[in-house]
Amino acid sequence: MFTMNAFSRDTLLLVARILLATLFLVMGWGKLSDFGGAVAYMAQTRAPFPELAAVLATVTELGIGLALVAGVLTTPLALILAGYTLVTGLIGHPFWAMSGMPRYDNMIHFYKNISIIGGLLALAAAGPGRFALTAGRRVGTHAPGAIASAGVRPGAIG
Repeated sequence: MFTMNAFSRDTLLLVARILLATLFLVMGWGKLSDFGGAVAYMAQTRAPFPELAAVLATVTELGIGLALVAGVLTTPLALILAGYTLVTGLIGHPFWAMSGMPRYDNMIHFYKNISIIGGLLALAAAGPGRFALTAGRRVGTHAPGAIASAGVRPGAIG
């Protein structure tokens, strides 16, 4: 069985949060800096109420992206972002309705969304690790015996 010390695990969770959030931060910033283009894209994908959809997408991507980097409300926000990623994949990459190169290109993007969902679900299950903020305090300080009483061996993975 492979074991990992708590510092390594928490470091990897921090890196995972940053890497998963990067896509959403970049895309959210793009929507914010070219809001007209974001609205036009929403209209092109036939999203209902394109302007409202662009606002919701921008707020979701930037807000939750920043929260994930900080490690705030990681589990519920990762689950919300996983649902959002599924919906955007279904709306934005409907490869099943295409043919030729556009089909192939959108199939790649759709399945990348599915893979990102997997990472978000894993993050939701693992939690943020100790290098996270929540309500202005550091997460990862447990009451003595809290981990042991939950039946978890610190550092055990598997």
